[in-house]
Amino acid sequence: QVQLVESGGGLVQAGGSLRLSCAASGRSFSSYAMGWFRQAPGKEREFVAAIIRSGGLTNYADSVKGRFTISRDNAKNTVYLQMNSLKPGDTAVYYCAADKSSRLYSTSPYEYDYWGQGTQVTVSS
Repeated sequence: QVQLVESGGGLVQAGGSLRLSCAASGRSFSSYAMGWFRQAPGKEREFVAAIIRSGGLTNYADSVKGRFTISRDNAKNTVYLQMNSLKPGDTAVYYCAADKSSRLYSTSPYEYDYWGQGTQVTVSS
C-alpha cells in the first residue's frame, strides 16, 4: 500500500506557474504508474497527466498538452506536475493517484488504486 500527500497548490494569476508535488510513503513507489487528475466544482474528475514507472513515457490531456509537465523522482518517492501558462479553466482540486496494476498507465480514474487528499489550484483572471 502507498500513502500519497499532495502539496504546492495555491492562488495564481492567469499566465502564471505552479509546481505540484506528490510525496509517497510506503513500499515500492517505483512499481506504481502515477497520474494527476483534477476536479472542478460540479464536474467529474478528469485526467490531467500520467507517467510510467520508469518515468520514460508520459501522457497528457489535450487541454494541458504543451503547458503542463509530469515527472517523477523514484529516489525521492515523489511525482511532480509543473503547470505553466495557467488559465482560469485550470482551477480545480488536483489529485495524484497510484496504479498498482501492470498496465503502463491509465487515463481513467477508476483504474487507480490509491489517491491523495488533493490540493486546491485557483487561477484568477
